[in-house]
Parts: sequence; structure tokens; C-alpha cells
Amino acid sequence: MDELMLEKVITYSVAILFCAVIVYIYLRKQRRESKIVEAKIAQAKIDGLYEPVSLHPVVDENSCIKTGACILACPEHDILGIRNGKATTINASHCIGHGACFHACPTEAIALYIGTEKRGVELPHVSQHFETNVPGIFIAGELGGMGLIKNAVEQGRQAVENILKVLKNDGLASPYDLIIVGAGPAGISASLTAKKHNLRFLTLEQDTLGGTVFTFPRSKIVMTSAMDLPLFGKVKLFETSKTELLDLWVKVLDKHAISIRENSKVEAIERGNNLFKLSTLDGQAFETKTVLLAIGRRGTPRKLNVPGEQLEKVAYRLLEPEDIRDKQIVVVGGGDSAIESALLLAEQNKVILSYRSEQFSRIKPKNNERISEAANSGLIEVRFNTSLKLIEKETVSIENSLTGEIQMIKNDLVYIFAGGELPTQFLQKAGIGITKKFGEEILKHN
Repeated sequence: MDELMLEKVITYSVAILFCAVIVYIYLRKQRRESKIVEAKIAQAKIDGLYEPVSLHPVVDENSCIKTGACILACPEHDILGIRNGKATTINASHCIGHGACFHACPTEAIALYIGTEKRGVELPHVSQHFETNVPGIFIAGELGGMGLIKNAVEQGRQAVENILKVLKNDGLASPYDLIIVGAGPAGISASLTAKKHNLRFLTLEQDTLGGTVFTFPRSKIVMTSAMDLPLFGKVKLFETSKTELLDLWVKVLDKHAISIRENSKVEAIERGNNLFKLSTLDGQAFETKTVLLAIGRRGTPRKLNVPGEQLEKVAYRLLEPEDIRDKQIVVVGGGDSAIESALLLAEQNKVILSYRSEQFSRIKPKNNERISEAANSGLIEVRFNTSLKLIEKETVSIENSLTGEIQMIKNDLVYIFAGGELPTQFLQKAGIGITKKFGEEILKHN
């Protein structure tokens, strides 16, 4: 073998060896990363966080090429990870439906689903035109399964445009062409669209402008992609916080003289004389030709039904914790909302956290760590196996379910985080059919 041939053999051998080393390092790194993700999945299953509770991403492994774009795009932590070279869900129950992963995937390997084979999600019957099985009643946004703000806004617009076709030449006499129930993303978009088309409409909101978005922490990222807002145009805000989004909505509504009737909870919808009659909790009644339900799936905050719960000192959401100082506070609940609120309040107040079970479950690992530290340091007094029995002006009474002992405690404020009551009964009373969805695709690429 001459020198030239020997040199080529050596060169090729070195190149092959170099490539083999690179491949080995890559595969070893991939195995190490996969083991980390597998450990996180195992922990998520133990914590009860692996199964999604609402809208969530599903990855098509045949299309995934491991760009990691979905993970980078997700503003939450450890919702998605890479295992064996493919994207996968980890803490799926913490997915709040931003949809950023869906839009970021370059190979369109992600679709958004509602429910799973094990856990069904109840959704009303809605046609492709957003009309329910009750002619004249339409649904858009979260209640119909679309919790993404961008898409809820689009649905609110499309629903009203479909309602316009129903209203055309109907010949009915009514104070309103349309009543919109709910002033969240879909309801605000619907209100702007109704104004654009000169409809006689009314928007009712059981709480405050913004709906569910209003209850989020002030700095929480609520939207990660641009959207088209009726009567405004393209909203080019990325990594948008709750405050920024609410400020924008207020600005647009004020500009077009649209007033939202807040604190007007609709209790019932009845059909008569070809018109709908909506009755509110405060005793008012309104007649309309059509109805658009743009309410959230969680409906109304669940109450404990204990004496004194109607007092002004009782609240079901925490909006401005920095303004609350030097108070004796009881927080009731064992979910993330209760724990996060208790931690915020404990910075300037004395806080007791009461939870009916013997330990926290289905909470974020970071919250579990933080509440344990706060309890161990004495920052928060955590009382497991307890329940609130009586609320009075200056005190509350808490019962220990193990001993039966009832203790009266000096108290200024009570915050109750017991979840929300699904509006299923409200819908069924209006004649709207409900179906349980077990892993149904809601949003996919065209």
C-alpha cells in the first residue's frame, strides 16, 4: 500500500471515528434527556398532574422532528418535554390552552384536544355556525371548548356574523336583536361585532369585564400570538399580560361607546312568542330575538353554604393582594389558587390556610414546595382536615374533622377557593343538549 493510499485510509478512519464519537455523544445526551423527562412524567403521575383537564396539546410522533420549538414557545414550565427524540406532554393538567405550541411547531405535529379517553369533558351541542340545538341560542369561546383567547375572539366575531343571517328579515318586534351573556374574550369580540353591524344588543356579565381573564394574577401571560379584534384591527401584542389585555379592551369599548352591564348574572333563559326572555339574579328580565352565550366553563364560584357566607368580608377571588395589610385572614381550599393566594397574602398579613383533606394533591410541585416552606417557617398556619363552619363579623369557626373540635378564631377576611360549578344545569334548563367529549380534536392545522 503506497503512502497516498495509507494517508486516505487514515483520514477516512479518523473521519469515521469522529462521526461515531459525535453520534455516541448525541445519543447519550438524548438518553440522558429522555430519562429526565421520564422522571418528570413519573412524578406528574404521582402528583395527579399527567392527565389533562381541558384543552391540551397532542403530539403526532410521526411528524415531530424534535425542533423543540413547542417547548420554547410555551410560557408555562414543564408542560412539554422531549423523550426519545419526540415531544411529549409532562404536566398536562397545568396546560391552560395558550396554544403557543400549536402555532410554533414547524411540522404541524401538534393538535389541540378536549378531554381524554379516561377523563371526559362536558360540552354543549354546537353546530359549525355556533348555534346550539335550540334555534336562536348560540355559543362561542370557552364554553364551547375553545379557551384560547385568540380563537375565542375569532369565534365571538364569527358567531355574531352567523346571527346576522338568522336576524335578516325575521319581522319580530323586540327590544334587542341580541343579548350577549359573558364579557370575556368571546363576549367582548361579539359586542364589538354587534356594534359594527348596528345591532340592538346588550352584554351581561355576572362579574367584571374580562370574565375569567380578570381573575388571573396581574402579570400573568394570557396571550402569546397576535389576534384580530373587531373595530380595532390586528393586535400585535406578544407575551401579553392580563393588565395589558384588559386595558386594550377597555380602550376599544370606550372608543365605540359600548357599555357592559356588570354584576348581572343570568339565572334562566326561556322561550316564548318566538322571543327569548333572560332573567337575572337581581330580578331583572330582558327580551331578545337571539342569545349568544360567551361564558366560561367554570361558571359560578362554588360556595360552602355555611352561615355568614353572604358577609362582605367573604370573597372568591384575590385581585389586589398588595393593597391588603395587617389583617387576620382565612383562606379555604387546597388547590393552586388557594395556595398562591395564601402565599401572596402572607407577605403582609396573618394567614390561616384551611383544607378539608389530610394533604395537598394535584398542585404544582413549585407551589407544594413553597407552601411547605411557608408552613415550616411559620409564615402561614396550615390546618389540614378542617372545614369552615361559621362566619361572623369579627370571627370564624373552624372544625377539625378528626377530633370534632370547633375553634373560634379572630378574623377580618375570608377567601374561598372551592372551584367552580359547571353551568350544565343552566344550559339544560334552557334546552341545550350536553355531550361528554373523550379526547376529541378541537383545533388542527388546515
